[in-house]
Amino acid sequence: MESRTIAVKHLVIKLDTSFEQFTRILEGALGRLNHEVFTKMENDPALVAAALATMGGYEDLILFDIYEHGKLLNIAEAPRKAKQYVIGNPGIASTMTRLDIRAALYAPLHVLVYEQPDKVSFVEYDLPSSLFGQFGNAEVTRVGESLDTKFERLIRKADTDLKTK
Repeated sequence: MESRTIAVKHLVIKLDTSFEQFTRILEGALGRLNHEVFTKMENDPALVAAALATMGGYEDLILFDIYEHGKLLNIAEAPRKAKQYVIGNPGIASTMTRLDIRAALYAPLHVLVYEQPDKVSFVEYDLPSSLFGQFGNAEVTRVGESLDTKFERLIRKADTDLKTK
C-alpha cells in the first residue's frame, strides 16, 4: 500500500445573493447530462461523442447530478439549504484519463453551495489544478488549469447575472 499527502487548494466564495437565486442561475447556465447516452457507449461511441458535444452549457460544462445535501439533515435536525453539484465534461475527462487513468478519481468535480443560519450563502470547491496536478503529468495539469478558469468564469457569470437583474 502506498500513502502520500497532497496539497489541495480549496476555494470559499461568499455570495452577494440568496441561495435560491444563485442556484437557479447556476443550474440554468449548465448543460445537462443525458444518462441514456452512456448506455450506447460500448456499441456506438461515435454517436455518444456527437451527443455529448451538444450537451455543454456555459464554458462547455455539464451538470451530472445535484445532491440535496441539506435535506439529509432532516434525519437528525432541521434541514438546511445546501446542494452539492457534480459538474464536468465527459470529453475533458476522457482527455485526462487517457493520459492518466487516476484523473478519473476527481472527474467530474464537486461544488457545494450552501446557506449559513445567518442567511449568508457560499460556494466551495477544490481547485481542479490542485487535484489533477498531484499526478505529475504536465498535460493533465494543464487541463486542470483550464478547468480552474472555467469554474471561476461560471461562478462569476452567476454572480454577474444576478447583480444585473
